Amino acid sequence: MNKLTVALNDEQYKNIISTMLKGFSGFRPNEKVATALQIEANIGMRISDVIKLTLNKIIRDGDRYRLNVIEQKTGKERVFTVPERIYQFIYIYCLKNEIKPNEPIFDITERDVQKQLKRVVDYLGYENIGTHSFRKYFATKIYNNNNKDILLVQELLQHADAKTTQRYITMSRVVVENALEKNINLVDLI
Repeated sequence: MNKLTVALNDEQYKNIISTMLKGFSGFRPNEKVATALQIEANIGMRISDVIKLTLNKIIRDGDRYRLNVIEQKTGKERVFTVPERIYQFIYIYCLKNEIKPNEPIFDITERDVQKQLKRVVDYLGYENIGTHSFRKYFATKIYNNNNKDILLVQELLQHADAKTTQRYITMSRVVVENALEKNINLVDLI
């Protein structure tokens, strides 16, 4: 299923999250799912790992925060750097919802997130978007904002092979067309 999902673009990301937070006819606002998806999109964790988070797993480490997890999918230990703004976002969510530091932040299942996301995506008319689209969005943003450094993205996602990472990164049609245009080197036949 993940191979069928596409990376979100900025507009889709904002529309999905804002629709999830506002709700629509027949769909109540869902801050919990919107928050979980935003964490996935901003630190690149799989949703299966995001929903198992507790606040006390995020440890202050000097001037940054660190999160050690054993990934559910791979069984590998992974260390995440959590930017302070993301930590504050999570901390405020926990305070607002009276979630204790040792309690799971999200008392939902991966399937719950998928079902709620599908309702919003269908409402918005998007196709091929699932929870993994948020991880692919993270990968694409990191790639585009860091001089197209595929090795950086590979490291952040903990992929063993750069080919896997390349499938995550979405290049817009405009980027491809501009690259082709810049590469033209013709010699006139006159």
